[in-house]
Parts: sequence; structure tokens; C-alpha cells
Amino acid sequence: MSATEILGFVTGAASVWLAVRENVWNWPIGIANSAFFLVLFWASHLYANALLQILYIALGLYGWWNWLRGGTGHTALSVRRVRRVEAVVLFGATVATAVALKFTLDEFTDNSAPLWDGLTVALSLTATYMLTVKVLESWWIWIVTDLIYIPLCAATHLYLTSVVYGLFLTMCIVGLVKWTRAYRASELDRSAPE
Repeated sequence: MSATEILGFVTGAASVWLAVRENVWNWPIGIANSAFFLVLFWASHLYANALLQILYIALGLYGWWNWLRGGTGHTALSVRRVRRVEAVVLFGATVATAVALKFTLDEFTDNSAPLWDGLTVALSLTATYMLTVKVLESWWIWIVTDLIYIPLCAATHLYLTSVVYGLFLTMCIVGLVKWTRAYRASELDRSAPE
């Protein structure tokens, strides 16, 4: 267990906990987490997950701005549901990304788990994008992703990281519950007579 893995554990747990609470500070802490995981995954030959961290940093900057100014009239965002067309586009992009990454990793790297590395990257990108725009269903994507990450990290001897993904899984379930409540409350507010 390295210092990088420990720092990844701490910043990752803090970032997800803050996201569950709809706290905008999840984004800068998540950016730090991505920097630690970039180093950690690269050293473990999980190249797609390492490169994913660069995209996470960019999405983190976008999410940070969007949560503060992306709502109507440049106000804070509120939780919403995924739109049908959006869901179809995200599903297609996720599948295409996973397939392309699997074949690229298989062909050009010594990746230790190209299928799972590519799939977790594709799912993570989709879930992160959905989180940046506060889509409730992002938590479902994170739950599936974490269920894959737990054994993937254990198989590559990243035991503490496997534990952190178990913690993420628990927090994602809590996030799903809390964001569902927030969404329902905002729907009640919108439907209440003036």
C-alpha cells in the first residue's frame, strides 16, 4: 500500500461524500483524487483508467462551474431526471467507448484487464458527465461501475482501492436515496400553487 493509494482513498471518499450531500466542494477534491489515481492506475498497468483521470480533471472543472452557475439564470443546478434522448445517446456512447477501449488496450498495451478496464472507463465517463449536470440516474451508473471496480482492483493487488470502491458503492446508494428525495422535493415545489 503506497502513499498515493492512501491519498487516493482519502480524497476519493471525501469527494463522493460531498457529492452525495450536493456540496460543490466535491469537484476540487475530486480533481485532487484524480491526480492520485492517475499515478496509481498507471503504475498498475490499468492505462485506460489512468487516462480517465485526465478526463476526470477536465470534467471536474466543468462540474465545479456547472454546479455553481449552470442553472437557470446562472444559478445553482437542481437534481433532474435523465431525458429519453439523452439516455439513448449516453448508452450508445458508453457502449462505443467500451468496445473501442477494449480493442485498443488489447492490441497496443500490456493491460492486465482490457475488457474491464475499458468498460469501467466508459461507465465512469458517462456517470461523471451525468453528475456534472445533476442527473439522478448517475448514481445507478456509479453503482454498477463500483460493482465492477471492487474485484478489478483486488485482482490487480490494489486492495485499499478495492475497499474504497466498496465505500463508494455504499455512498452511491446513499446518494441515490438523497438525490431522489431532493428531486421529489423540487418537483413538489414546482407543482405547488403560487
